[in-house]
Amino acid sequence: MSDLDVVTPFLAATVRTATPLALAALGEVLVERAGLINIGLEGAILAGAFGALVGATGGGIVAGYAGAVMGGLLVSLLFALFVIALRADQIITGTALTLLSVGATGTLYGAVYGSGGAALTLPTSAPMPIPGLAAIPILGTALFAQPPATYLAYVLAPALAWWIARTHAGLALRAVGELPAAAEAAGVRVNRVRLCAVLAGGVLGGLAGGTLVLAQAGTFAENMSAGRGFIAIAIVVLGRWNPLGVALGALLFGAASALQFAFQAMGWAAPYQLFLVLPYLLTLAALAGAVRRARAPGSLGKPL
Repeated sequence: MSDLDVVTPFLAATVRTATPLALAALGEVLVERAGLINIGLEGAILAGAFGALVGATGGGIVAGYAGAVMGGLLVSLLFALFVIALRADQIITGTALTLLSVGATGTLYGAVYGSGGAALTLPTSAPMPIPGLAAIPILGTALFAQPPATYLAYVLAPALAWWIARTHAGLALRAVGELPAAAEAAGVRVNRVRLCAVLAGGVLGGLAGGTLVLAQAGTFAENMSAGRGFIAIAIVVLGRWNPLGVALGALLFGAASALQFAFQAMGWAAPYQLFLVLPYLLTLAALAGAVRRARAPGSLGKPL
């Protein structure tokens, strides 16, 4: 087996695994820059995955992504209602919404599609190679022969980094996350900024779930988010609340996940459980090192 036979699939698997994590984490960056922490991101991803199932079975891929957005938006609206409007505890609310999403999607899936599930015939968005770039040796197939959701993540990370650092709206977001009282005194509508950030985070969380269903698995399974929402929150810390750093953090976790396939392809005789736990161990190690150097937004997680 040549090196290319291992390296190219490894890089492609890295990008593929990182895409939903990057989308969810980029949305969470906006939420945490506004001074909130949405533990319900896991629920938004799962609701987005179920919304993609419903939309795709009824109207195809485009409707599937629309359903994914609506699923994530619904969870984020509930989070905003309880946390921003009713001043409920952020952690408890997010945890409750995640549990609600797990129970609701599992119940609806069983009731509507039965134990076998119609999701086995879901349409999926095929990779769209970019002419010229996809022909680059080694990197071309991995980076430029991906589904549209991956290209969205490519564009979104630098665009959000520029928006947060260079625009008045981005400055308002950062001000709300650092000193909401001072931002309000300067004329910034704090609750409006927080609401927009939470809704944007829900949309991207829903898209992450839709990507799992429509660009990767081609099916839906109960609790298929499998902790990706919590991992995305960790990636935000790892990336130090910077969209470009978050994108790199998602790639790190994607690479750690893809290592299990590379090791198996190389014929390593080791228990498969070791490969499954490796991404989480590497992420925890990287996160432990990043926390000591990171500076969170000043009002992050504090009661409103």
